[in-house]
Amino acid sequence: MIMKSKTVMKIRHGIEYFVAYLVMVSLQHTKLETAIKAAERLGDFVFFVLKTRRKVVFDNLSIAFPDMSYEEKYRIARRSYRNFAKMIFEYCRFPVLTKEDVLSVVSVEGEKEIDKALKAGKGGVMVAGHFGNWELMGAALALKGYPVCFLVGEQHNKYVDNKMNEFRELMGIKIIHRGVAVRGVLKALRQNQFVALLSDQDAGKDGIFVDFFGRQSSTHQGAAVFALKTGAPIITGVPVRVGKFRHHVICGVIKTDQYSGVTDENVKALTQAYTTFLEEQIKKYPDHWFWMHRRWKSRPEPKQDNSAGAGYDGE
Repeated sequence: MIMKSKTVMKIRHGIEYFVAYLVMVSLQHTKLETAIKAAERLGDFVFFVLKTRRKVVFDNLSIAFPDMSYEEKYRIARRSYRNFAKMIFEYCRFPVLTKEDVLSVVSVEGEKEIDKALKAGKGGVMVAGHFGNWELMGAALALKGYPVCFLVGEQHNKYVDNKMNEFRELMGIKIIHRGVAVRGVLKALRQNQFVALLSDQDAGKDGIFVDFFGRQSSTHQGAAVFALKTGAPIITGVPVRVGKFRHHVICGVIKTDQYSGVTDENVKALTQAYTTFLEEQIKKYPDHWFWMHRRWKSRPEPKQDNSAGAGYDGE
């Protein structure tokens, strides 16, 4: 039975990959303008017809913007679906893009701060979110000559997973798999490289709770821990769409010099710092974030109140 299940899953993954491969090849032979228009139509189809995770999106928008009108949430939600489809289609075109193609459509703000971090020799922990075209942001920084590594998890479909990493490596991005995360990340930082990871999804029971849009949110603390262990700064980055085809990356640096050691307080303070940065950018560009994820799924354990019986010795 187990063998049969594995065989069925392998066939399913093969079919999924074949379909994805056909889409990727067709997009690689399509002009960017045509691909973007097709992505907008796909985003609308998923939003209006399939309605995939639409309730999750509106619930999240209501948490983040409780005073916003339904009409505005509707506009943001629709644009969010469109932007996510654009990101996927642009990513599929990586194999046919030259260095000049990428750098001609991506500008970077904050390069001086990144250069300072590189000169310090401790590498950098690059913290990003599912915001705009985060894949293109990494590609642009790598093609500009920055030593970028991606810490990646494994997709369910290993064929698709391998192809995704192949596209990243074409852009000069090195891959660190989560299976060797600690060893791989520390080694990269010692070699003065930048390790990029996404830290904006629900981290469940393994996360640390920090404030995100006024609500306690379980957040991955790996970025803070790695930075505190090595003294590397945290480099934040968000890519913003400028018109239909261009992107402007906004980078900042959170220094870790003032923190001493990997303590609970320091980890929470750093995690809060880059979470706040992301929140500020989402407020400016709400249609750029991936609202489809149940970001506030995990809730903090209720604090026990032991004060009622304090000092009571019985009769």
